[in-house]
Amino acid sequence: MISGRTAVYRGVSTDFAGSLRRVAGITAFIGFTAVAAQLAVHLPYTPVPVTMQTLFVLLAGIVLGPRDGFYAMIAYIGIGIAGAPVFAGMAFGPAVLFGPTGGYLLAFPAAALLTGVLVRSLRGGKPAVLIASLAGSAVILLGGTSYLWVLSGQSLSGVLAMAVAPFILADLVKMAVAVILSGK
Repeated sequence: MISGRTAVYRGVSTDFAGSLRRVAGITAFIGFTAVAAQLAVHLPYTPVPVTMQTLFVLLAGIVLGPRDGFYAMIAYIGIGIAGAPVFAGMAFGPAVLFGPTGGYLLAFPAAALLTGVLVRSLRGGKPAVLIASLAGSAVILLGGTSYLWVLSGQSLSGVLAMAVAPFILADLVKMAVAVILSGK
C-alpha cells in the first residue's frame, strides 16, 4: 500500500524521500571528505600532512547524525581502499592504511559516531557542537598517535611531537568552523 511518501510492504514502513536524503547526505560527505583531503600542507617534521578532511569527519557526525556520519566515513575509507584516489595526495589502496596516516583514517568512523552522539545527547546548540567536535578531534588524534607510535617505534614524547602538536592549532580552527557551519 502506498500512502504519500511512505510505502508499507509486509508491515514495514519505508520513507523513500527520507532514505534518498540519507543516501544523498552520506554521498555528499564522502565527496566533501575526499576533496578536503587534497587540501593538504606537508610539514617537514611530521610524515602526516595537515588536511581539511577532519573538518568534514566532524561535520558528518554533526549534520548527518551518528549513524549516517559513521556510514559516510566507513564508505569513504572503503572507496579509498578499493582504489579511488580519495586520500591525501590522491593516494589510494589498502597500503595507505599501513602508512603514517592509517591510524587517523581508521579513527574517522569512530570520531563521526562520537561527535554525532554527543551533539544529540547534549541537545544541540553551539556549546554541544564545540564539545562534540573536541571529542571527535581527540579520537582522531588518539587513533593517529597510537598507530604512529606502534609503526615508528619512537618514544611517546617523540610521537606526540609529530602526531599531535602540529595539528592542535589547525584542529581548533576546524572546531570553530564546525560550530559556525553546523547551524545549531
